[in-house]
Amino acid sequence: VQLQASGGGLVQAGGSLRLSCVGYGRTFSSYYMGWFRQAPGKEREFVAGISWGGGSTYYEDPVQGRFTISRDNAKNTVYLQMNSLKPEDTAVYYCAAGQTLDSFLRRYNLDYWGKGTLVTVSS
Repeated sequence: VQLQASGGGLVQAGGSLRLSCVGYGRTFSSYYMGWFRQAPGKEREFVAGISWGGGSTYYEDPVQGRFTISRDNAKNTVYLQMNSLKPEDTAVYYCAAGQTLDSFLRRYNLDYWGKGTLVTVSS
């Protein structure tokens, strides 16, 4: 069972990227899914989350209004559309699966983590 993130790359400030996270080995449709990121020299931080049905989303303040999280349960995939990127968005982005939003906010009892994908935003 694994989560595989992809879609990272190098982009200029103001540009866009879309990250994907595909689940393998089991269905993730009943899980709360989310994205974290870790910038060089900083702690890993929660970015955005989405409920199992996609009807409820959550964003941390630094990305509110610029990032959009979505999911396609038929494809066992979660997306993170990132627009108006800034140099401070540069980080390794990780997807994760858990039970509730609280699991992500507390970073507690998360069930699965994917390997990260690097996003670099140049100024």
